[in-house]
This record gives sequence, structure tokens and C-alpha cells, in this order.
Amino acid sequence: MKKTKLLYIISGINYSLGFDWLDQHMDHAKFDVSYLFLNGTVPDLFQIFNQRSRECTFVKVIAKKDYPFVLLKLLSYIYKAKPDIVHCHLFEASLLGLFAARVCRVKKRIYTRHHSTFHFDYAPHMIKYDRLINRWSTHIVSISENVSSVLEKKELVNKEKIYLVHHGFVMEEFTSTNQMMIDSMMNRYNSERRTPVIGVISRFTEWKGIQYVIPAFKKLLIDYPDAFLILANANGDYSMVLDEMLKQLPINSYRKIGFEKNVGVLYKLFNIFVHVPVDDSSEAFGQTYVESLAAGIPSVFTLSGIAREFIVDKRNALVVSFKSSEAILMAINRLLTEESLRNKIIEVGLKDVNARFQVEVMIKELCNLYES
Repeated sequence: MKKTKLLYIISGINYSLGFDWLDQHMDHAKFDVSYLFLNGTVPDLFQIFNQRSRECTFVKVIAKKDYPFVLLKLLSYIYKAKPDIVHCHLFEASLLGLFAARVCRVKKRIYTRHHSTFHFDYAPHMIKYDRLINRWSTHIVSISENVSSVLEKKELVNKEKIYLVHHGFVMEEFTSTNQMMIDSMMNRYNSERRTPVIGVISRFTEWKGIQYVIPAFKKLLIDYPDAFLILANANGDYSMVLDEMLKQLPINSYRKIGFEKNVGVLYKLFNIFVHVPVDDSSEAFGQTYVESLAAGIPSVFTLSGIAREFIVDKRNALVVSFKSSEAILMAINRLLTEESLRNKIIEVGLKDVNARFQVEVMIKELCNLYES
């Protein structure tokens, strides 16, 4: 049986568990999968997929001035490869890849929409490019009902073009416990073994709400002077503001981590996890909502992105109001002091994410789209 030629075009990513899982679980007996990466440097994913004997191509892109050259490379590659399907991920891949695929008359042109209202809230001049991307695609993969709503109501995309496919996860990455790996990571990031550990995994950008976590943690130190705050993915356009706020904390009470590839082990360092975006629509999905519950970490959330579809207060997490340090502090204190509540939301949270977000379900839904 002839395989369907499937080309993924991915931009601005060095490594991602999600793309790694996608490649591992894709039906390679049905699909002849190849990857084209647009990036400033050769990404780790390129090396990993190469070792699996996947067809991989790298095109260097650093700034907008590179776009004409990149577009010519894409046109040449797609014209020669003649893929049946082109599926683009992230902005530059979607803008350049879909245009090239359209010029080359690829019949099925798909992109996954990874952002929600960001351009409406912070970069209105980019909305016109989102609309072009929507027009050039034949199918749009939406990762949450929130994203579907933005596409339909704000960008006026025909709902027949939108396919809701939630991110899928390999739950074992978060449930397995290798004590040696946990101890090793603890030695790196919390060598003094301070406790309780409050974990945050979010880019340093305004809409993630970290500016409300830091004051809550500062007050937590009054009752828990040995508490420790771990901030992972600690880089972004809001770093100067957050770094100033962190100066108000004792220097040995927090740790910033730029990037930790073994995120499943990182969660095991936390006693409480906090993820509090500033409104209900800024988060497109929010993988940490799923990962933290899969890791069995009692969590404090605001309802944004995918959380709006399955998080229920006092069932699988504690839900707090937006932009409220006091509410965050109260919820952390409840989880630290109420053992029965803590145990309940750990148990139910694990069941809920296992029921909804298995990687096999995502792959099945994507394959249905590819074969439709």
C-alpha cells in the first residue's frame, strides 16, 4: 500500500516533548513522515529524528529579512518532495509554509493554532497575518475550545474548517518515579532541601500571572520560613519586572531555571504547583494544567485555556480568581494544611487527565483528519 506523504514544518522550537511523542506514536506504516525545521540553529529535535532515520531538513531563519530566502527554499523543497499533506506548527512555519504549499498546489494544507488571543491583546498588527494563515490553510487544528472560539468569533473562520484535537501526553513520563533522578535534580535545584516547595513552570511574560505568585509566596514565608519557590522556563519579555519583584525575597528562598528538559522529574520536586494566567482566554491550551495533575502534584489554578474544559474547584485542583495574590496564598495554605482535600484532588486529577489526554487519542484524531 502506498504511504501518504506527510510533511511537518515546525518553527522556533529546539526541543518539545509533544513533537517527540508525535513522532514516536505516529503510524509510520501508513505515513511517510518528513520534517522541515525553521530555526536560528539546528534544533535538538532535528538530531533526535535524524537518529530515528526520519527525513529531516533544516532552514536557517533568524529575522524577517531572511523570509524571501526561506520562502524560496520552501518552494523548492515542496515542489520536489510533492507531499500529500503539509502540516505547519507555530507562526513562521504557518505563514511561510502554508503560502509555499498553496503555491505548489498541495491539496491538504493544515496548521495547528498554538496561540489564542495573544495578538488581539498584545500585538494587534499581527492579526492580519493570522487571517492570511487561516485563509491559506484548508484545515485548522484547534487545541482547545477556547482557541476554536477565537477562530470562529474573532477571526470569523468557518467552523467546518476547524478540527478540535487536544494535546496528547505520555502519562508515564510524569507518573514514574526514579528516585535517583529525583535526588539528582533536587541536589541541583534545592540542595538545602527546603520545604514546602512551590513550583511554577511558565515563561516570564505578563499574561502568565507570575507577578501575583511572588507576593503570595513572600507572605507564605511568614508561616513557612523554609518554603522554596522554583520558577522554571524563567525567561521572557517580562523578566525585568519579575526579577525586581524577586529581589524582595530572601536570596536562598527561590531558584530560577531557564529550561529543564526532564520536566516529568522536575514536577516531583514540588509540593504544590501554581499556574495562574491573568484571564480566561490568554492561554491557548496550557500543558502544565495536564502535566501537574499527571505527576500527582496538588495544584492551584486560574481557569484559562484547557482548564476551562475540565478543571473543577475542589475536585481536581483549587481554582482561584484572576490577578489575586491573596487567593493564591489562601489556596496554597489549604493544600498544605488539609490532607483529605489534598489527597482527593491528587487522586481525581490523575484520573481526569488519564481519561482525556492520552497521546494515542491525539494521534488517532490527527490520522482521521489526514485520511479524510
